[in-house]
Amino acid sequence: MEKQRLRELLKQLHQELEQTNTVDESTGEVLADLKEDINRLVQEETTIEDEQEGLTERLNDAVGHFEEDHPKLSMVMQHVLDSLARMGF
Repeated sequence: MEKQRLRELLKQLHQELEQTNTVDESTGEVLADLKEDINRLVQEETTIEDEQEGLTERLNDAVGHFEEDHPKLSMVMQHVLDSLARMGF
C-alpha cells in the first residue's frame, strides 16, 4: 500500500518538476538529477529499494533549493521523503 502511495507521489513530483522552468544553474542540475531518478522509478525501470539512498539524499538537498521559489514542489518532495521514511528508508 505504501509503495503504491509513494509511486503516486513520485508521479506527482515528476509532473511538478516538468513544469518548473525558472531555476538557476545549480538548481537546474539538481532538478535534472531528480527528474532522471524519478523517471526511472515511475517507469519501473528500477526499484525504490535500489534508488532510495540516492533519491533521499537528492530530495533532501532539493527541498532547500525549491522551498522559497517553488513551495508546492518543495511540499511534494517533503511528502515523498515522509513516505520513504515510513517505509523504513
